[in-house]
Amino acid sequence: MEDKVLRKLFLGFIQIHILHHAKEDPIYGAWMLEELKEHGYSISAGTLYPILHTMEADGLLVKEEKNVEGKIRKYYTATEKGIVILSEARNKAYELFKEIRD
Repeated sequence: MEDKVLRKLFLGFIQIHILHHAKEDPIYGAWMLEELKEHGYSISAGTLYPILHTMEADGLLVKEEKNVEGKIRKYYTATEKGIVILSEARNKAYELFKEIRD
């Protein structure tokens, strides 16, 4: 039960994390999984890819396919809408942090 609740809560954090990196440089799934792991998020590709697809469908990310060593790799970049949402999320996260830090 607790894991399910935390998973729902962390989903928003994961999306903010994705937007942050996709704003800086194009990202791809395997790299993002490793990045998230470094920050303590243990999610599978089966969880990450639907998140990326949903964020793309919501207009937060745009996908570009590139041939890398004979394989097609999907790179995601934050859209203007994604950047606006990221900015709003940062402001809300900062306000929340200030409130709960003590």
